[in-house]
Amino acid sequence: MTLATLIASLFLPTPRLLAQAELIDPATAQPKREMRGAWIQAVNGQFMGMTPATMQQNLTHQLDVLKDCGVNTIMFQVRVEGDALYASTKEPWSRFLTGRQGTAPSPYWDPLQWMVDECHKRGMELHAWINPFRAKTKGTKELANTHPYIRQPERFFEYDGLYIFDPGLHENRTYICSVAADIVRRYDVDGLHIDDYFYPYPVAGVTIPDDTTYRNHHNGINNRHDWRRYNVNLFIEMLHDSIHAAKPWVKFGVSPFGIYHNSKEGDNLPGSKTNGLQNYDDLYADVLFWINKGWVDYTVPQLYWEIGHRTADYKELIEWWSRFAGGRPLIIGQDVERTVKAADPNRPGKNQMEEKMRLQRKLRGIQGSCLWYSAAVVRNEGNYATALQKKYNRRPALQPLFPFIDDKAPGKPRSLKPMWMKDGYYLFWTAPKAKHEMDKARYYVVYRFKKGEKVDLYNVEAIQTVTQQTLYKLPYLQGKERYTYIVTALDRLQNESKPAQKKLRL
Repeated sequence: MTLATLIASLFLPTPRLLAQAELIDPATAQPKREMRGAWIQAVNGQFMGMTPATMQQNLTHQLDVLKDCGVNTIMFQVRVEGDALYASTKEPWSRFLTGRQGTAPSPYWDPLQWMVDECHKRGMELHAWINPFRAKTKGTKELANTHPYIRQPERFFEYDGLYIFDPGLHENRTYICSVAADIVRRYDVDGLHIDDYFYPYPVAGVTIPDDTTYRNHHNGINNRHDWRRYNVNLFIEMLHDSIHAAKPWVKFGVSPFGIYHNSKEGDNLPGSKTNGLQNYDDLYADVLFWINKGWVDYTVPQLYWEIGHRTADYKELIEWWSRFAGGRPLIIGQDVERTVKAADPNRPGKNQMEEKMRLQRKLRGIQGSCLWYSAAVVRNEGNYATALQKKYNRRPALQPLFPFIDDKAPGKPRSLKPMWMKDGYYLFWTAPKAKHEMDKARYYVVYRFKKGEKVDLYNVEAIQTVTQQTLYKLPYLQGKERYTYIVTALDRLQNESKPAQKKLRL
């Protein structure tokens, strides 16, 4: 054995360690950091015409169930078609809220503000989800007088019953960015999220009517497809910059269609072994370019198909996105209903949830998932919610790190001390000092370790709670058991502070 071989062998895992590692199933491993999202959509009409009290009751139930399932991020749709499910001076109230576009809710309330408050109360992030370019859905028969199309119809084109903000016009790109920045400035959102509608989904025999725009604004680009991608690229860069100029800690996320490009022989463009609609070719969305340029903070490709799907195999696609799109946190869009209705190809008696979770948690660059859609989870479709609660999300998870936005941890909690109150024994602490907003403590993590147990902040089983409060009610029994309690602070990007420690008898 050479000296080099001997030295290398010292760093190899022992057979015992290898055996232990093999026993850990990635599907059920409890990561300390993972975005666990769910989409709550309005476009399906689930809230249309509800009284404020009924909608709040509905949303409260959804958030409570999702919280129990370990979900820590809500994508809440607040702009469907150039409208608003929030108090906007730029666009009319949505018909998907009140039943008629331009009609305010009665009694008056602001769904976005309410959701921000309710999510933060539960330790969840709220990402405001907007559809950027769609200005009218097929089902909308009436537009309010304050709708952008009524004011300036020349800025739009019609496509198969839709109205679309023409992406080739600078004033449209600027306008949509101003809508997003207005949301970010006025609401304490944690993220601004857009979906997969850029240029419209193609319909056979229907041509995008942008000849005039191309003739007047082609910018020397002679290929129409390249020009459309250029327009969307300009928009994505501008939107990213607008969000971070308003509040640098707010994350910008994009949820593209699940196929970037179908591979073709002799093609230099990265493509998957699929045969479906394509972001790059059909929607003019060059997602990999945005990631590589740093214009998006996280990406959520909608991988809604089954493992083994003939046109778009989930396994092929999740491995492809892991290989090519890990330059920013990669979150997998999961379809709840299709997952529980499809049999695992290798274990026909089981659905595909376990294998999809295994792929998600073992592949490089993937830092969570987002569930389409929240109501399917809440009604426990195929026991999906039960499996999350009891198996896959048993322990709470912190958000993934975003060091390219901020990597400075807050100060640690101060003056950690126990105190008896009328209703029990509490652990109190004081927020750390901070000079700037991004240095402030936003949440706190409380860990507990038994006497003799190693204090290890990577041990997610030790996490007792993640809370906004500066106190924690202790589970006091007879004062005979000794524990070490650790409290750390999290800032807006969930950078974690050094630990504050207190030994207690409970």
